Amino acid sequence: MEAGLMTITVVVALVFAEWYPALAFLLSGGLTASVGLGAKRYFAEAPEPRMKHGMIIAASGWFCVALFGAIPFLLTAYLTPPAVMATYVESAPAGTYETVTMFGVESRSSLVYFRDPLHAFFESMSGWTGSGLTMAVHEPTLPRAVQWWRSFIQWVGGVGVIVLTTAILARPGSGSYALYRSEAREEKIHPSIISTVRTVWKIFVLYTVLAVLAMFVAISLSDYGSRLPAWRAFWQALNHAMTGLSTGGFSVTDNSIATYDSPLIETVLLPIMALGAIAFPIHYGILSNRDAEPLWEDLQTRWLFVLFAAGIVVLSLQNAVAVTAAFEAANYAGLQTVGLSAAQTTAVRDSAFQWVSALSCTGFQSSGIGDWTAGGKLLVSVAMVLGGAAGSTVGGIKIIRAYTIGRGIVWQFSRVFLPESAVVTANINGRSLSRNEMEREFSEAAIVSLLWVVLLVASSIVLVNVAGPEFGYADALFEVASAQGNVGLSTGITGPSMSPLAEAMFLFNMWVGRLEIIPILVFGRSLIYGLNPR
Repeated sequence: MEAGLMTITVVVALVFAEWYPALAFLLSGGLTASVGLGAKRYFAEAPEPRMKHGMIIAASGWFCVALFGAIPFLLTAYLTPPAVMATYVESAPAGTYETVTMFGVESRSSLVYFRDPLHAFFESMSGWTGSGLTMAVHEPTLPRAVQWWRSFIQWVGGVGVIVLTTAILARPGSGSYALYRSEAREEKIHPSIISTVRTVWKIFVLYTVLAVLAMFVAISLSDYGSRLPAWRAFWQALNHAMTGLSTGGFSVTDNSIATYDSPLIETVLLPIMALGAIAFPIHYGILSNRDAEPLWEDLQTRWLFVLFAAGIVVLSLQNAVAVTAAFEAANYAGLQTVGLSAAQTTAVRDSAFQWVSALSCTGFQSSGIGDWTAGGKLLVSVAMVLGGAAGSTVGGIKIIRAYTIGRGIVWQFSRVFLPESAVVTANINGRSLSRNEMEREFSEAAIVSLLWVVLLVASSIVLVNVAGPEFGYADALFEVASAQGNVGLSTGITGPSMSPLAEAMFLFNMWVGRLEIIPILVFGRSLIYGLNPR
């Protein structure tokens, strides 16, 4: 499946006459197809996977997909001569981009960074998991084929590469449900898993088309976009629509969405990011019944909108009170008429966009968050840890899990005042749960969330010790929450100059965050003890 995606990218490279990237993707696709088809033939008689096998397939499969996905980055960087790399930045004024030397090659193109295998692996893992943290300091200096590959793998990875494989290649009764659940998904639209994932992809493609059109209009009407040729405006709209809807966050501009400095583009992106954070069964219910009631009737979606609104207010107050140099003076939406200063209106605008970007785990950036106060960074970190709805494209702990823990705590406390013989039930999202069912739901949510937070804290302690004296603990916690929550916002720590230890740790954080820990633990246990219980 991945080799097929690489073959599509060869066509993109040929369209833009990028011969060296075309060769790199062709070789990468050939190698990937050889391994994949060889494994398929070797294990043709393997029995249908059970749940533990599904988890191991998901964990090892996502790791290998990211590993093979790094090959095009690496080969493109090595096959492209420095003179050709220079053509990717030749239209930029002298001094716009710094010259970088990587493994003996000097260039102003960020493609040169991918000559480092760790950087290439990092970019691939970040793309497939929808994290959005990048080693490409200046995205416009990359070949179009590489820009497309970054967006393409985020678009596919947002729904799930194993889900895509299941939709196209799986046959009924082939263990598809075990694979579906192993990729941190349980919600079904149809009784058949294969029908469910095909419907998910139909919805996703429809939304992508609409998002591309909306972004093209918005970019064309912006000051920045009005100076671009129509094809470049469409190219940027296509890439940002794909990575916005998949809540991935990769960009093809130098400074993410801040490049445009356009309230219109930011406003158009808000519903696109929100759509990616809503569970697919809710989208199906709305589209099939032409009824918007599920937006409020569904517990997760209702709380998502409540958290959007409440978070925007709280973060706006925080940043409006603690205005820093990150907020340039501008009269956004006429807010100066209610007594706010020009800088405070910009703080409100940036806070609204960054909160939705963080809670939806998209990672588009419209402000220099590294210049925010620690309070603003910590609030955004909370949003990245929480994430949106289960069954969507987001990372994080998920709203339903946080809600279950909250209800479970209240439920456990209320039981103290009841006799042991009392019949205690709990209602969650329209389901009436018995005592045993509630204890199981609460325990599962609490265990996953606890492991998630323990890894978050441990990783942030490591990072704060290797990130440099200019970064504090709030910066380190923010960066780890972004990596593990598969978000992509950054305070400036992540980049080619970061510690190799931190970069390798982030690879693990992104991998764990995408699969919600348990499949990784099952995979690790199988490496040590095998598949048989002990």
